[in-house]
Amino acid sequence: MHQFSVRKMNFVPLGFVLVMVLVGCQIAYYGAMEKLGYHKRDLLVSDVQKARDAQEEAKEQFQTAFEQFSTVLNFKGGALQDTYEKLNAEYERSESKAQAVHGRIASVEDVSEALFNEWEIELGQYSNKNLRRVSQQKLDQTRKQYSQLIRAMKRAEKKMGPVIAAFKDQVLFLKHNLNAQAIASLKQELVSVENDIASLIKDMEASIKEADSFLHAMSQDKV
Repeated sequence: MHQFSVRKMNFVPLGFVLVMVLVGCQIAYYGAMEKLGYHKRDLLVSDVQKARDAQEEAKEQFQTAFEQFSTVLNFKGGALQDTYEKLNAEYERSESKAQAVHGRIASVEDVSEALFNEWEIELGQYSNKNLRRVSQQKLDQTRKQYSQLIRAMKRAEKKMGPVIAAFKDQVLFLKHNLNAQAIASLKQELVSVENDIASLIKDMEASIKEADSFLHAMSQDKV
């Protein structure tokens, strides 16, 4: 009768495997881009520009959506189904713009992490102490500017959620209560949305300003 020895198998956590795959893909991507002449610094500048533009578009959409909600909630008569569909379209456009902002900010965070990690490693490769010191100072300065930028972006990003949720609540309420009384009952809710919108727009404008400042500083380095 054969005896079989049972070996213990060491299983690698799936999360760890996925992280390693993502890291490998990230390295391959940046390597390929560098061969095409696009270095991490260039990619960061490009991603910050795209994030700034996405926030500008989202800001305009949120303002437009609020204006539409305000106009429709002054309902004097007409097709309630059309009213619902108009507001639902504004909600969906706002949600889409918000998702675009989320994606752009995530890209900024990814490439900045790769850039700063590479910069740190390359500091140890200098043989000239003076050049290493200058490069370290530049890294510290860029990190400080970036920290201000990403804080502003994340602050504005966080405030989109409550506004989107408020739009969704109003759209859902109208969907199941297509009558003039339902519209009248939402008017009070619009006051709190107005305050959230004002706060969001203020933070978005501050974030866009930080992005412009960061991009200006990065462009000055190339002069």
